[in-house]
Amino acid sequence: MTTAYTIYLVEDEENLSGVLKPYMEKEGWEVTVFDNGTEALEAKEDPPHLWVLDIMLPGTDGYQILKEIRSSKKGEVPVIFISARDQDLDRVLGLEMGSDDYLAKPFLPQELIIRAKKLLSRIYGESQTETRRTEVNNYYIDPEARTVTDAENNDTHIELTTKEMDLILLLTEEVGKALSREDIIEHVWGENYFGSERAVDDVVRRVRKKMPRIHLETLYGYGYRVLPS
Repeated sequence: MTTAYTIYLVEDEENLSGVLKPYMEKEGWEVTVFDNGTEALEAKEDPPHLWVLDIMLPGTDGYQILKEIRSSKKGEVPVIFISARDQDLDRVLGLEMGSDDYLAKPFLPQELIIRAKKLLSRIYGESQTETRRTEVNNYYIDPEARTVTDAENNDTHIELTTKEMDLILLLTEEVGKALSREDIIEHVWGENYFGSERAVDDVVRRVRKKMPRIHLETLYGYGYRVLPS
């Protein structure tokens, strides 16, 4: 399981912080949002595992906050800068002042998650960010990152749609367990889905095409199961 890291997100754009906070909390992280630099500085003596710090802030800007963080007793906490200003200038200044990474707005929330995971892993050790992975027929399935890689093809990342990923995660939670089409519909599409059960067959067909070594068995008149290697 992922360690319950504490994250301080310093961002005055409420819409952006409202999107980023749930994404980070899905990783099991404890996220505190500050919408101005003054309040963020008041918390620096009780530091998080990671700061995600906007540069342009009301009151005290991100550069000053970074300077204060680095001069404090616990100043080695990693920092990711985010900014919508001159990307090259902010990146260079931020790195010179001691930031560990930089993201230019606009960016995808998942990009922040990936960079944060890599940074936390590097700073605090691989063992603390170790996630539970399932291996089936040399496919490695990571339920937290929602990724599938092919170990027989140089760890190539297999692109799956949301429904394809939901299906493979469900069927590999307990390899060998049979699931009815009704069970799959409920877990993947939701209990309010009113479409045809043939949608399950279509997603299964696409998964088989993308993951040809997966032993995804059809149980005629019932449903599907993934068989062990």
